Amino acid sequence: MHFSPIPLHIPDGFLSIAISILCWVITIVILGFAVSKTNKALGEKQVPLMGVMSAFIFAAQMINFPIAGGTSGHLLGGALASVVLGPWAGMLVMTAVIAVQALLFQDGGLLVMGANILNMGLVTAAIGYGLYRGVAGRSKVVKLSVVGVAAWLSVMAGALLTALQLWLSSTSQLEIVIPAMLGVHAVIGLGEALVTVAALSFILQTRPDLLGEDSESAKGSRNWAYVGGAIALIVILLSPLASTDPDGLNRVAMDLGFIQTAQSGSGPLAGYVVPFFKSGPVSKIAAGLIGLLVVGAIVTLIGRGMKAKSQIVNHKSGLATPSATASGYSTANQKPQIKNRKS
Repeated sequence: MHFSPIPLHIPDGFLSIAISILCWVITIVILGFAVSKTNKALGEKQVPLMGVMSAFIFAAQMINFPIAGGTSGHLLGGALASVVLGPWAGMLVMTAVIAVQALLFQDGGLLVMGANILNMGLVTAAIGYGLYRGVAGRSKVVKLSVVGVAAWLSVMAGALLTALQLWLSSTSQLEIVIPAMLGVHAVIGLGEALVTVAALSFILQTRPDLLGEDSESAKGSRNWAYVGGAIALIVILLSPLASTDPDGLNRVAMDLGFIQTAQSGSGPLAGYVVPFFKSGPVSKIAAGLIGLLVVGAIVTLIGRGMKAKSQIVNHKSGLATPSATASGYSTANQKPQIKNRKS
């Protein structure tokens, strides 16, 4: 069986059904909590920011960069998404990106999608935001340094979780798969750190008010959305230059001899290829543009739906808008104060 090294995520066949279902359960519980929290804190202009961030991460994940030993790596983006959007919205963005990759491009299996979302989206976002939150109010140098470490650690955490899942699925031995996964991803994590720090440095320089779960992005201009979309488009145009070497997981699977268990998916855009284009680079760019538009539109629509639902709920309950409650102000909090003044 021929297995293309182009797909980046865990394919069906690597994990057992039991472990795949367990990962789905954990992922669904966390996502339910993320939806609930995002409904309460989503700012007015954070919806397009979510769309732009998802488009950028999707595009950036198409750029595999070479590392030693004929192996490549790619951005995960969870740390970056959580720092810019907050942990819960960041998790939703990562989930949308990974889901579109699996459903539209067969990049990662459907049964193991819960594991891919957990490893690459939820854990990375939690680590990225958790460490960044600890240096809130510090200098720019401190913030960038901590975010770089957080990005590297997020890759290592995702690799460790994947190794444990492979071991629990009896796909590989624990003492073999953990050193192999952590070894190759320690180098890949450096690329993740560099990209994350560069992106965050750009944001800190141009629009520092966009950062954080309780940021002022709800009051900001939409101009940054066009800039972000343009950057994502440029990345897509550069995608044919990406390394064709196997990524970290595929390299480990080849070296440890379980690559043959992978079950490759089929579909009209499988492998990021648009069939009616003869040119390979043109086909990949076209596939990337389709994915960029799809994931950006999906996340924007989800964000608008959550925003509208939140406004309806708050209106019925007599509360202020989510952006106001996110800042700590609401009519519910003001009423007792008025009462106390009268007394």
